[in-house]
Amino acid sequence: MRRIISIALAVMVAILALGGTVVVRGDASSVTRARVERSLPVVFANRYAEQAQLLGRDVIIPASLHARAMCDKHGPDVADVGPGGDWVCLMSWTDSEVPMPAEGHGTFELNVHSNDCYTATGPTKLTGFLMITDTEGKEVTNPVFEFDGCFDPHGDNEATGVLFPSLLTVTSTTAVPGAGGLVALQVTCGTGGQGRSGTISATAGIRDLGTADFRLKEETTATLAVPERVPADAGEVTFRLRLHNGVGPGGPVSLPLEQP
Repeated sequence: MRRIISIALAVMVAILALGGTVVVRGDASSVTRARVERSLPVVFANRYAEQAQLLGRDVIIPASLHARAMCDKHGPDVADVGPGGDWVCLMSWTDSEVPMPAEGHGTFELNVHSNDCYTATGPTKLTGFLMITDTEGKEVTNPVFEFDGCFDPHGDNEATGVLFPSLLTVTSTTAVPGAGGLVALQVTCGTGGQGRSGTISATAGIRDLGTADFRLKEETTATLAVPERVPADAGEVTFRLRLHNGVGPGGPVSLPLEQP
């Protein structure tokens, strides 16, 4: 053991003698969720105001947007620290001509570099495509289609407290009876705060198929089953999701029954 430690120390000394740098990664990184969350809305708001000027919308200024962001690196089971191309930020802002979707935010993908800078790409349905037409009729680059930003590596690292609810999305297109004739609904829980919980119930015609509780972590896919058998002659199953928190389908989800 002493021999191994001595060799390791000798290698470190040799690296430093040659002018090398020992880089400590992981939790010691200056790239943190709080710093990215503070930087992104400021950079975005300035770029968005530039876009507004090109489109002749002089009423838009950075301060009027009240932009705020919630960021995550590679899902809920990974620390939100360190560079990488797996950062996702949810961001909202105020623009009467570009209302937020039902979930209340747009999703931005970030490639954050070890030099404390990043490249962000936003949702085109909210920010527009690569090229836009300015007030003079010219095709120009959209400043918020993709943009770069940087943050102070020694800046405020306190949590921002910004949280957006996860969006629960139904991915099933048909209802297929499984073991014992039970049917289930496949859903995904997107990026957001604290996941989703609630109840699922279903009916097939006038037949009540029961109710079950569920709890999902963010960024997961799950199959939510109801407890009663579906009648063999049923043609359609109607599911109802009631969420205790977050955002989901606005009403019942009716799916054709597909016999296995």
